[in-house]
Amino acid sequence: MLGNMRLAVLTILAAAAVAAACTARHDAAGPPPERASMRGDIALAADVHVVSARVSARATLASLLRSQHVDESDAARVVAQAATVFDPRKIRSTQPYWIERVADGSLRRFEYEVDGDRFLRVTRSTVADSAGAQFIAELLPIEKTVAVDIVRGSVDRGTPSLFAAMEAAGERTDLSVAVAAIFGGEIDFNIDIQPGDRFELVVEKQYRRGADSHDRGEFAGYGPILAAEFNNAARKLRAVRFTPQGGVPGYYDERGVSMRRFFLQSPLKFVPVVSSRFSRSRLHPILREYRPHLGVDYKAPTGAPVVAVADGVVLETGANGGAGRMVHLRHPNGFESEYLHLSAITVRRGARVRQGDLIGRVGATGLATGPHLDYRLKKNGVFINPLTAHRAMPPGEPVPPAQMTPFVAARDRALAQLTRPARAPAVQVTAHQQ
Repeated sequence: MLGNMRLAVLTILAAAAVAAACTARHDAAGPPPERASMRGDIALAADVHVVSARVSARATLASLLRSQHVDESDAARVVAQAATVFDPRKIRSTQPYWIERVADGSLRRFEYEVDGDRFLRVTRSTVADSAGAQFIAELLPIEKTVAVDIVRGSVDRGTPSLFAAMEAAGERTDLSVAVAAIFGGEIDFNIDIQPGDRFELVVEKQYRRGADSHDRGEFAGYGPILAAEFNNAARKLRAVRFTPQGGVPGYYDERGVSMRRFFLQSPLKFVPVVSSRFSRSRLHPILREYRPHLGVDYKAPTGAPVVAVADGVVLETGANGGAGRMVHLRHPNGFESEYLHLSAITVRRGARVRQGDLIGRVGATGLATGPHLDYRLKKNGVFINPLTAHRAMPPGEPVPPAQMTPFVAARDRALAQLTRPARAPAVQVTAHQQ
């Protein structure tokens, strides 16, 4: 009797150990990527393995599958099928992926997050051909919700720039870039910002779908700014996003005048300091002789993005003596702009660029004591002071007279939201995962 009882106890303990081992194996695999259809408990057979990880440096889709012990023939078919909807050569390191496979290496499902909006899904088909298993590849949207939020911030000694003030408000750098793009025709965020400046924004924020209707989920990026107010010194600037009938979205002031100017105030978005101004006679820091300085120097870190100040055509790129790597653009109305001492150039001669397009990155090539951008501007072949010329640039096209009634209605709705309490969003689903 006692021997039978001991045998029963051992049997129960052995069964519990097996169950614990199975649970530990699946728990160790970690949760699948954060999408609604992959949340919750997943009922898997004991021989199914789930892997949730990120792409390692220099990995390819084929090497990634091999590293996770996927059957070689399945891996080849997955790569071939994925290529019908996505270029496998564009797989990027640090992006998350999820694999479900059987112990013998057979793949059931593979998912890879392409970007913040889409993911690749490859699943085993229930039908096989004469060559073996078949797979189905799809490029699907990531399910998101949108929250319309109020963001407020101010510039002071502790937060002396737009970017510092935005960070103090709990927001990311890309929202600062969006604000600078809206008001860049009126404010040079490199030199015009001062303590006491304030901003308020009505902005869409995107979130990955939460586990339930009360959960926003993970922040997934900003949508458009719907309305913005910037108090700079004695000026109160307001902008509203509006799309004229048959046109493209743009930002307009309260009278319907475009916020877009012929020239941006600055070719840089992140730099707080002008280190040398336009001058007909300046002591050169390297040559130690007085000579004209026909541009404005912006102090900036190596690699900072440099953008075209206006629409134009690339006249010249490449090394140019003391100017180092340089980009030379031609614009309408007799204007030309030059960008000197670049570390990298991202455009080619003859290319057309739009205002705000990336054309290069800050460097210290040529005669330079350190990384900075020497930005120059010409009018009819004569160098002019960029800081004063930019302020005189005319605005873009206003709202057409026939569109003023819908504009006024849209303006009033957008500006009314600025009076709402911060962090009081209205949420709606904008994309659905299959």
